[in-house]
Amino acid sequence: MKRLVPPTPLSRRLATQSILFAAGDGAFNTASAVFLIHVVGMSAAKVGLAITIEGVAEFLLAYPAGRIVDRLGPKRMWALSTFGRMPCYLALPFVTGFGEYVAVAVVFALMSAFGGAGRNAYVLDVMPARERVETQAYMYSSLNVGFTLGAIIGGVALAFDSLTVVRWLPMLTAALVLVNAVRIVGLPAAPHDLRVATGEAVAKAPGPGPMRNAGWMLTSFFAGTLWTNQVLLNIVIPLWLVDRTDSPHVLLAWLFGTNTVLCIFLPAYTARTVHDLRSALRSIWLSTGFFVASCLITLVTHSTTGLVTILLVWLGHVTVTGAELFLSASSWSFQAELMDPRRRGEYQGVQEVFGALGSKWAPALFTFLAMDWGETGWLVIAAVGLVATLGLGPSVRVAERFARQHFPPEVAAA
Repeated sequence: MKRLVPPTPLSRRLATQSILFAAGDGAFNTASAVFLIHVVGMSAAKVGLAITIEGVAEFLLAYPAGRIVDRLGPKRMWALSTFGRMPCYLALPFVTGFGEYVAVAVVFALMSAFGGAGRNAYVLDVMPARERVETQAYMYSSLNVGFTLGAIIGGVALAFDSLTVVRWLPMLTAALVLVNAVRIVGLPAAPHDLRVATGEAVAKAPGPGPMRNAGWMLTSFFAGTLWTNQVLLNIVIPLWLVDRTDSPHVLLAWLFGTNTVLCIFLPAYTARTVHDLRSALRSIWLSTGFFVASCLITLVTHSTTGLVTILLVWLGHVTVTGAELFLSASSWSFQAELMDPRRRGEYQGVQEVFGALGSKWAPALFTFLAMDWGETGWLVIAAVGLVATLGLGPSVRVAERFARQHFPPEVAAA
């Protein structure tokens, strides 16, 4: 249990911030389907279209948002974007149709783009090099704690079986967002923020940027492909359970509950295995091993029955959680060691763009492969993970050489 408590005052403050963020978002997300369909009055198809538009907007804004974060400072933009999320939630109870919701969603996507780039750049900048991966592991655990609390809050709201309660639930989320924003303002300035304040930071840092760093772009792409383990976790395995096995549907609750518990308790332990790029790549192979094992275990459940099916489906879900945990630790190491410290926001933006290119096709393709091709489809999905891992090693080495050539010497040496 002691390992769940971050070791330094700043890492504890960052963990608390993660809980506040996730609790607010989790509360609304839990009730969002009811809110959008029964309160706003949108059809399921329009809900899907609106969410797609929001995702496309965030994708297009990721890179320019990252450059602005570098120009104005990560903490400033993180705080401003968090304050900017509050009006979005305050507006939701008054939204009456598809167009109005899309307008709010696009503003929300803008704030999310700034917030994601600012938050990650700030954490990497403010923490000592030896603490970066461990701190992000604690923040990851805290996010899962927060989402669990948010799900409980949203569940209580839904339990009232009142559209009035659901309509005004975003106000509670807005209050949590406000508290979160105030706490971000109270965090210490990171070195890049201080350079911005003194005028040392310039609009364009010297040397080539991430769009000329082929190793970073490829690393982001292949890592994005490996993050399709979340597609298995949240979409494909649940659909397979419902449509291709004789497992009781209530098992879905146990699957997601197990994932949440493991992602609260284990990140600090898996992160301890990663301390440089070599160990990060070793962790990638462990992640891929779990990914492949999940595919192989799940594919046989089409032919099993009863308790055997239940245990195997559960084990397949647990192994894909292992893939998530080891991939997380490696990804934090890549960010810490392969991003130019003068351009972390811009690098974060490029990572978002190429990570999306490596993963956004997966829900449709993986669902088709598993549901239409059956056992053969699961083998193809496993092969996708293996190919991405084989590509990731060389891309990381190219990015490492780029860092040694173009990053500040003391950073490249770290």
